[in-house]
This record gives sequence, structure tokens and C-alpha cells, in this order.
Amino acid sequence: MSSITAWAEADRPREKMLLKGVAALSDSELLAILIGSGTVGESAVALGQRILGDTDHSLHDLGRKSVKDLQRYKGIGEAKAITIAAALELGRRRQLSDLRKRPKVTCSRDAFQVIAPLLADLYHEEFWVLLLNQANEVMDRKMVSSGGLTATIVDVRVFFRHALEGKAAGVIAVHNHPSGNLKPSQADIVLTQKLAQGGKLIELPLLDHLIVSERGYYSFADEGLL
Repeated sequence: MSSITAWAEADRPREKMLLKGVAALSDSELLAILIGSGTVGESAVALGQRILGDTDHSLHDLGRKSVKDLQRYKGIGEAKAITIAAALELGRRRQLSDLRKRPKVTCSRDAFQVIAPLLADLYHEEFWVLLLNQANEVMDRKMVSSGGLTATIVDVRVFFRHALEGKAAGVIAVHNHPSGNLKPSQADIVLTQKLAQGGKLIELPLLDHLIVSERGYYSFADEGLL
């Protein structure tokens, strides 16, 4: 078998994957396979490297690029941009596909890892509830509301309706801050207090409230605010 360096540059990522497995490919090589072909003077691999370079090699930031954003690169037409966006979305959905294993929440980071792939990339705010059983295993996650860039309106009744219909033994509230700022607003604090009080009345404890962003998360429980 010929060496990798003897292959045509456009074929190297594909041949490398067949020879060594998909895990052996770099991010730019995987992106090159999606791109398919480069332009005169720039291979698909080089184009992939340039696109990733503009995101500081962050797949998270790449996932936030729209089809129009991707089309700004010479050599990326609508079809290629759609292919890249679809592949990134498929990867995100793979992380969220189901909860058959029912991940157990023993700390705030466990809860963050269950919900982060769904919220971290968004440009608007969403509010979700994680439904836990008596063993603190996540049975389901439900969107409560979706809003704008800086806020979303949360109906406490809808929040607990999801919990009661899902037969949860405990709940964790989660919402994102698209700005990346993890500091809770006064409205966040007031809402958390309402949810905690409502949970006590119906004996369905609010175990935590997480604010998540691309920078990490803030836990009301960890900060002693629950």
C-alpha cells in the first residue's frame, strides 16, 4: 500500500480514515471530507483549516455558524454549507438522542453535561426542566419556554406541569445566557425562589437551577442560593 504522502491531497482524509479509522483524522480533515473539494490553489484540507482557524479551532464556535456564514468562504457554496451545518447538527443531536441510560446526577456538573449540548450554542434564551426519579436519574428533559436574546418568560405552572406529568421525584431548572455571562440577574433569583417555594408546596423539590453558556455554568445550589 502506498504511503499517505503519495496520495492525492484531496483523497488523503478519506484514505486515512479507511486505513487508520475515523478517530485518527484531525478536525480539519473531517471538515475536508464534508467539503469534498477545494478551489484552484486551495485544497479541501487547507480550506477546512482556514475555516477552523477563524473559530480558533473551536467546534463549538463552528457549530454556531449559519449556512450564510459558511457561504462567505470561497469554495463553500450553498450545498457544501448545508452539508457542514447538517453534520454539526447531527453530532449535536447524537448527544441528545435519548436518555435510555438515565444518567445519574450526583453534582451540578452531572446536570450540566446532560443539558449543555442542547443550550450552549443558542443565540436566544431557552428555559428547560430536567425530570429526575427517586434515584436522582434523569428521566427526561422538557423545554418550558423559548425567548429572545436576553430573556424568556417562564410560567411556573407550565414548569411544574411537565414535572407532574413526567412523574418526577425532583426537578432541576436550566436556562442559558447567550451573552456568556453566567451571573444570575435579579429576575433569575426571584424566579428561582418562586420555583423552590412552588416545589415545597407540592412536595416536588427543586434540586438546582443552572445557568449555562459556552463558558460553563452557574449553580444556585452550589452557591448556597437554594
